Amino acid sequence: MEDPAQLSAYGQVLLFTIIGLLLVCATIFLATLISSKNPNPIKLSTYECGENAVGTSWIQFNPRFYVIALVFLLFDVELIFVFPWATVFGNAELIAIDPRWGWFTFIEMGLFIGILIVGLLYVWINGDLEWIKPTHTIPNSNVSIPLSAYSKLNEKVYTIKDYRIPEEMAEEKKVIIEAPKTTFRPKFKPKSS
Repeated sequence: MEDPAQLSAYGQVLLFTIIGLLLVCATIFLATLISSKNPNPIKLSTYECGENAVGTSWIQFNPRFYVIALVFLLFDVELIFVFPWATVFGNAELIAIDPRWGWFTFIEMGLFIGILIVGLLYVWINGDLEWIKPTHTIPNSNVSIPLSAYSKLNEKVYTIKDYRIPEEMAEEKKVIIEAPKTTFRPKFKPKSS
């Protein structure tokens, strides 16, 4: 380590990292300290993209979600390397020392982008970028229930329970929150000796 400036450059990076971590931690701490805490059944309900959660959460996801996300991240991260290249490529001092430097960096980036294009073509040819939409078919079952029974069920008007809190109760803050009921209770078999 002959050059003390190199050490100070690492010190600056460390200092910026520490300051960044401190700012993030301070922001999270202040948010929990200042935020209001008045839970109610609506706030405690499961939120999923604005829709009420229906069914179990133990479902199988299509692996295409992961493949497309990984392909996106791969090309996104690889394109980050273009920015330092552009910084070096535009350095007038290096080009003034040796004019071949500009051609070398240009060919180097051409090879880099060429490899990315070959990777994109490989993914495209393998069909990993295509999203196969399912074909919807109307289920057909052989049952002896007449169609008039189904039409009676479809014509009936059903009442939907309103889960919103009345304004009077919200103003008086008399909302009683029940603990969620567990839906799964493991049953253990006794060990046989």
